[in-house]
Amino acid sequence: MQLNPQDPVATPIVARIDELFAIDAETRRQGLSLEARHALRQEKARPLLDVIRKQIEAARCRALPASALAKACNYTLTLWEKLTRFLEYPELELSNNLAENSMRPIAIGRKNWIHVGSPQAGPKIAAILSVVESCRRLKLPVRGYLAELLPGLADRSIQRLPELTPSAWATQRS
Repeated sequence: MQLNPQDPVATPIVARIDELFAIDAETRRQGLSLEARHALRQEKARPLLDVIRKQIEAARCRALPASALAKACNYTLTLWEKLTRFLEYPELELSNNLAENSMRPIAIGRKNWIHVGSPQAGPKIAAILSVVESCRRLKLPVRGYLAELLPGLADRSIQRLPELTPSAWATQRS
C-alpha cells in the first residue's frame, strides 16, 4: 500500500517511524557496540515510540472502523509488543530488510532445493540460514562458529541459548 503524501493523519506517523530508522542508521554509521546501541535506543527510540503509539491510537479513534487506516492501526497495535521488542534486545534490527536481502539468492534457488524433503525441513533450514547470515553480517567465520558450537550442543540447556548466538560468541572472543 502506498502512502498518500497529503494524508494528514498517516504522514506524521510515518515520519516518526522514519526517525526510528534514522536512530538505528546512526548506530551503524558510528559502529556502536550493542551496549551503546541499547542505551541510544532507550534514550531516543523509546520516547519516540510512545509518541508513535499515541498518534496511532488517536488515528484509530478518528478513522471509520472499516477503513484502511483503522485496519492498519488495529494491526499495528495488536502487534505492538513484537514491533517494539528491538528495545529490549539490541542485537535485533528494526527491520528485517538486511536478512531478506541477504537471503534473496536462496529464494531464487528455492526450486532447485525441492529435494530437501518434508515441510518440517523448512523451519530447520530457515534457522540454519539465519545463523549463517548472522555470522556473515557480523563478519564471523561461519565454519569456526559452528565447529565450536555444534559439539555438545544437545547437552546444553535451552536457557543458555542467548549465550550461543553469533553476536554473543563474537563478544566472548573480543
